[in-house]
Amino acid sequence: MADLGAEVKVFYDTTTTRLHAKAWHFQRASGLSTAYIGSSNLTHSAQVAGLEWNLRVAGARNPTVLERIAAVFDTYWSGGDFVDYEPAQFRAQSAPQRSTVAVLSPFEVRPYPFQERLLEQIALARDRDRGHHRNLLVAATGTGKTVMAAVDYTRQTKVPGRHRLLFVAHRKEILQQSLSTFRHVMRDASFGELWVAGHRPEQFESVFASIQSVRAAGVDNIPPDHFDVVIVDEFHHAAASSDTALLERVQPRELLGLTATPERGDGQSVLDWFDGRIAAELRVWDAIDQQRLSPFSYYGISDDLDLGQIPWKRGSGYDVQGLSNLVTGNEVWASKVIRALEDHVADVGNIRRLGFCVSLDHAAFMAGVFQTAGIPAVAVSGKTPDAERNQVLGDLTAGRVNVVFSVDLFNEGVDVPRVDTLLLLPPNGQRYPISSATRTRPSAPRGQGQLPRARLRGPAPRA
Repeated sequence: MADLGAEVKVFYDTTTTRLHAKAWHFQRASGLSTAYIGSSNLTHSAQVAGLEWNLRVAGARNPTVLERIAAVFDTYWSGGDFVDYEPAQFRAQSAPQRSTVAVLSPFEVRPYPFQERLLEQIALARDRDRGHHRNLLVAATGTGKTVMAAVDYTRQTKVPGRHRLLFVAHRKEILQQSLSTFRHVMRDASFGELWVAGHRPEQFESVFASIQSVRAAGVDNIPPDHFDVVIVDEFHHAAASSDTALLERVQPRELLGLTATPERGDGQSVLDWFDGRIAAELRVWDAIDQQRLSPFSYYGISDDLDLGQIPWKRGSGYDVQGLSNLVTGNEVWASKVIRALEDHVADVGNIRRLGFCVSLDHAAFMAGVFQTAGIPAVAVSGKTPDAERNQVLGDLTAGRVNVVFSVDLFNEGVDVPRVDTLLLLPPNGQRYPISSATRTRPSAPRGQGQLPRARLRGPAPRA
C-alpha cells in the first residue's frame, strides 16, 4: 500500500484494545461514496476468492452514516496513537522478542506521593545548577525502588534524543521482575531484552543484564558510550571487582544506583561513585513511621552453641563448613528452634515461613527435623532447578508447605508476599545470609507473636 502511494499509519501499543474495524470507505469525487463494513481483510482470498460477509453502505442513500464513519476515522487518524509507517520501525516492532513478554494490566502505574518526593530530589540533583548525573537512591525494601527507577527512566525518554538503557542486577529473578516493572510503567509489553542465563539481547537498546553475563562477554567489549542510562540494582555490591570493572568502563549520560543498604559489612564505601552523597533517601525506620511498611517483631534466642573451635575469617565471619558441621545433626539445638516457635506463635501449622541456613546440608537437616515434628518443610538452594523452586513457593503460598529452608537463594531482591515469618538460623555471631532486600507481607493477624517475625508491607503500583 505504501508503494502505491498510500498514507499508512500504525498503532503499535499492543497493551490496550486495538482497532479491529475491518471497514473500507471509498470516497469518490462525484460524492457517491461507498463504505463496506464486515469481515474482509486486505488479502487476495478475502477480497477476491473468499466467502466474506460485508455490509455495503451507499452515500446516496445513507449520507449520515458515511459522515459518521469519516468523522470517527479522522479522530483516530489525528489522535496521536497511530504513527506514520516507517519500514525500519515496523520491522523492529513486529520482530518476535526472545525475552519474556509481560501480560500488562489495564491500569497505569503512578508513583505514590512519597515516591514522587524521592524522584523530585533526584531530578533536582540533575538540574543545571547542581549538575549531578551520578545519583544514588537509598530506599527501604518494599518502597518501590524499581518502580521509581522505571518512572524516572520513562520521564527521561520524554526528552528528545537517544535513551539506550542498561539495567544491571545479580540474579535472574531480580532482572525478570525489574523488566516486568519497566514494561508496566512504560506501557510497552515488548520493551527490553534479558541478558542472563542463556538469554542474549539482539538489539542492545534496552538491556537487563546480570553482572555475570556482562563479565563473561567481556566488559571491554562494551563501547563506553553505547548506553545513555545505566541503572545498577543492589548497588551495595559495587565494591566487587566485577561491578567496579563495569562502572569504570561505561560512560552513561545518567547513572542511577539503587539500594536499601549502602553500608557494607566490610566497611568499604559505595558513595565514592556519587561524590560522597546520597541523592534521595528513605530508610526502613522512616518508612515504618510513615506507615509505608508495617512494623515487625524480632525475637533473638540464645542458641547455647560453643563456637570456640570454629575458625573465624575477617570480613566473612565464621567458617561455613565448620558451622555446618556444628549445627547439622544437633538434635538438641534443632528442637530448641521448634520450641521457640511454639512459644511465640499461636498456631505453628498456620504460618508460612522462610528459614535461612548455613549450608545446604543444614537446610536439609532442618527440613527433616521439622517434618519429623509434623510441620511440612522442604529445603532448596541456588542450585535447585527453577521449576522446582517455583513449585516450592507455590506449595508455600497454598499452605501445602509451612517452611522453606534455603541457602544462597532468597537473600535479596525477592518478593514473597505470603511469607509472614523469617527464621534466621545461623548461630550467634555469624552474619545472617539475608539482607533488607527480601520483602514479605503479612498474612497472619497483627499482634501475633512470631520468631523472628518480619512483616513488611511493600506498596504495589497504584492503579
